[in-house]
Amino acid sequence: MKTNEPGTMAGMVGKQDGIARIILISGPVIKAVPAEKFSMNEMVEVGEERLVGEVIGLEKGIATIQVYEDTTGIRPGTPVFGQGLPLFVELGPGLVGEIFDGIQRPLKVLGEKWGDFIHRGKIGTALSRDKVWSFEPILKTGDDVTQGQRLGKVPESRGVDHFILVPVGVNGRLKWIAKGGSYTLDDVIAQVESYQGQVHSIKLYHRWPVRKLRPYKKRLMPSEPLITGQRVIDTFFPLAKGGTAAIPGGFGTGKTVTQHQLSKWADADIIVYIGCGERGNEMTGVLVDFPKLLDPRTQRPLIERTILIANTSDMPVAAREASIYTGITIAEYYRDMGYDVALMADSTSRWAEALREISGRLEEMPAEEGFPAYLASRLAAFYERGGQVTTLGEDRGSVTLIGAVSPPGGDFSEPVTMHTKRFVQCFWALDKELASARYFPAINYLQSYSAYVVRVEEWWEKRVGEGWKELRKEAMEILQEDAKLQNIVKLLGEEALPDDQKRIIESARLIKDDFLQQSAFDPIDTYANPEKQYLMLDIIMHFIHRLKDVVEARIPLYRALELPVVSEIHRMKFAYKGDNPVPFEELGSRIDQEIGKILKEQAGKPHTTFTMGAAQ
Repeated sequence: MKTNEPGTMAGMVGKQDGIARIILISGPVIKAVPAEKFSMNEMVEVGEERLVGEVIGLEKGIATIQVYEDTTGIRPGTPVFGQGLPLFVELGPGLVGEIFDGIQRPLKVLGEKWGDFIHRGKIGTALSRDKVWSFEPILKTGDDVTQGQRLGKVPESRGVDHFILVPVGVNGRLKWIAKGGSYTLDDVIAQVESYQGQVHSIKLYHRWPVRKLRPYKKRLMPSEPLITGQRVIDTFFPLAKGGTAAIPGGFGTGKTVTQHQLSKWADADIIVYIGCGERGNEMTGVLVDFPKLLDPRTQRPLIERTILIANTSDMPVAAREASIYTGITIAEYYRDMGYDVALMADSTSRWAEALREISGRLEEMPAEEGFPAYLASRLAAFYERGGQVTTLGEDRGSVTLIGAVSPPGGDFSEPVTMHTKRFVQCFWALDKELASARYFPAINYLQSYSAYVVRVEEWWEKRVGEGWKELRKEAMEILQEDAKLQNIVKLLGEEALPDDQKRIIESARLIKDDFLQQSAFDPIDTYANPEKQYLMLDIIMHFIHRLKDVVEARIPLYRALELPVVSEIHRMKFAYKGDNPVPFEELGSRIDQEIGKILKEQAGKPHTTFTMGAAQ
C-alpha cells in the first residue's frame, strides 16, 4: 500500500478512533480525514482551543478547511470537530453601535474579558444573552402571518427600531405572541402554527448562513439618489439608493477618508462599515470620531446607526474573506426591515488578496497576476447582493454597496479594478496628482462616471428645480473643453490663448476650486445639502455666462476676475449653509451689478437683473 495516496494511510488516521484529524497544514488551510464526517461549507472547530474554520473542499476522502484564526502550533493528528451547520451570523437586537471582527466576534466583549489583543479560540457570543430588550408586539394572537412580516419591534437605539420578522419559509397562523415587556434574546416571544400543523417558536434573534442570499419579493429599479453631501458625487456622479459604486485609487489618494465622509453624511438609515485588511489606525479613527459626530437628520451620535466590522491587516487572512459576507448579510437583514442601508467595504482589493493567498495554498491554477480564476465571479456575486427591493413583508428597502479598490501603483488596469468596473454602475476614480496637490475629494472628473444620472434626474428636478440637468451638463462640457485646452497651455502657456479660450480655463477653475473641491474639516463645507449644491452651481454658471458677455465686449478678462464679487464666490461654500436662498440671490445680483458696471463703461451694454435659475 502506498502511504502517499489520498484516502489510504491518511484516511486510516481518522478512522481508527472515529474522529476527523489533520493530515496537512499550510497557513490558514488545513486538510483532515475522513471527509465523510463533514459537508460542504460546514463550520468546524479545530483542536482543543476550538479554532473556527469552514469546509471549502471535499475530495477523495480528504476535507479541505480554511481556518479563521492563527494556526501556529497546530500539528498533524489534531482533531477537527464538525458543527453540523454552515458559517452563520446572529441577527437580532444589539448589532447597531457594535464592532465585530470578520466572523462576528464582539471585539468590545473580547477586550473586556481578555485584553486588547485577540486570543485564538476566544469566541464569545456575538449578541449578548444577558441584555434585556423592550419588546412591543405589532400583531395579535390568531392573525394570519407570512414570511418576512413584522411581528413586533424593539427600540435598538434612539434612531433605529429593530423589527422582529416572521422567519423565512414560515407561513400560517400566529398561535401566541408575548405581551409588551422586557425579554432577553433567548426568550420565545411568539409561536406560529404553519398550515401543515408544525409549530415554530420565534425568539428575538436567529441565525443565517453568510453565503446565502436573503430572499425578497421583487427587485426594483433604483431611482432616488443616495445624498452624501459631497458635491462632486451628488451633482456630477450621483449614486442611487440600492446602487453599486467603486472608489479606486492608489496609496494616499483618500479612499478611506472619502468612505468615512460617505459613512458620516450619507442619507441612509443604517451604515455597515467593513474594514477589510486595512490599517488598524483607520478603524480607530472611525471608533473615535463616530460617537462624537451628530447625524444631521436626528442630531444623535452617528454611531447609533452604524455597525462596524473590523478585520485589520494583522488579523488572520482567511477571516478577511469572511468579513465581506458577514457585512453584506447584516445589511440584507436591515434591508428586510424596510431600511435603506449603505455598506462600505474598505477595501475589496485586500479581500481579493486573501482569495489569492488561500488559492495559492490550495495549489489552484492562478489566473491574471496570480488571482484565482473565480475572482470575477466572486466580485459579481458580492455586488449583485446590493439593490432596492420589495421585501417579503411588502416593505421597501435597499442595500447600497460602495467598495474601495486599492490598485498597486494606482494602475487601474489591474484585475480587481477592471473586474469591479464591469459590475458597478458608479466609478469614482481617485487621482494621485489631485491628492498630491491637496485637492480633495481627489475624484478625477474625466475618468469617473455614473450610470444613475438619467434615473435620478426626476428626483433632482422635483427637489431643486428644472434647471439641474442643464446646469450639470453645461458644467461638464466646460470641464471637458478645459481638459483639451490644458494640452495647449502646457506647450505655449496660458497667456498665448485668446480671451474666449482663457474664459473656458477660468470657468473650469471656478467649477473645480469653488464647487468640486470640498473640505472635510470645515464645519459648513463638510456637508452640502441638495439645495446648496444647486444654488452654488447656479451662481458659478451665472458668473461664467457674464464672463462671456465681458469677452464679447472685448473687455480684458482680468478686469472681471478682479471684481470684489469674485472673492464672495470663492467664500460662499464656507459662508452659506444652503438652507436659505437669499444670500445666493443677493450674490447673483452683485454679479450683475459689478459686471454691468464694466460693460457700461466699455460699450454701454444694458444692465440685467439676476433671477435664480437664470443660468439654464
